[in-house]
Amino acid sequence: MNSLHSLESIQSFINRERLSLVYISQPNCSVCHSLKPQVEELLEEYPGISSVHVDASEVPEAAGQFSVFSVPAVLVFSEGKELFRKARFVPLGELNQQLVKYNHFINEV
Repeated sequence: MNSLHSLESIQSFINRERLSLVYISQPNCSVCHSLKPQVEELLEEYPGISSVHVDASEVPEAAGQFSVFSVPAVLVFSEGKELFRKARFVPLGELNQQLVKYNHFINEV
């Protein structure tokens, strides 16, 4: 999962990709560090979903722009429109169900 370091690059990524996942974390968040590799492993099943990591301490305006009040946060977008979000507690089963649904929908259109 590549990292983005500016709000402009995040916005460009979200608007450019057909289906994307943005993982927002902070360096002092132990849950963030343990969840990220699990999300990356899950995303291996979905090669059509592009993903990026955003460090909220490095790009604090991203947390404000996306109304993220707790980390880790997982946001799923399709061509700039938010489809799904989960923060603080991110059940991987629920995330997987949502990715199946959106991936299927995007590939059918």
